[in-house]
Amino acid sequence: MTVTLTEKAEFRLRAFLKGSAAEENQAKKGIRISVKNGGCSGYEYGIEITNKPQPDDIVTQQGNVLIYVDAKSAPLLEGVVIDFIEGVMDSGFKFSNPNATDTCGCGKSFKSGDCSPNGVPCS
Repeated sequence: MTVTLTEKAEFRLRAFLKGSAAEENQAKKGIRISVKNGGCSGYEYGIEITNKPQPDDIVTQQGNVLIYVDAKSAPLLEGVVIDFIEGVMDSGFKFSNPNATDTCGCGKSFKSGDCSPNGVPCS
């Protein structure tokens, strides 16, 4: 499973993780990335801070950031690069996904083929 964080994204995520620091389970604190039905293109990215990964999550680490990938979403997230962009009109995490065949103008959702990979089914 390959998920890559750019230097900016890793820096921002480390700041978020540190800022949300409850002392319990600090060693397991990381981000959980998933894909769900939604958005204007079919699939929507999900990213959250967690210290309780799901039992079937795929665990990787980049720098000082633990990354938990939802196992059902993994086929749709293979090779994704997560960046953090800052602009006057828009700031936030940007996903560059080699599995996406189309993306929404907002950049928060995507379509992959005919919505039939082993990931979450398109509705």
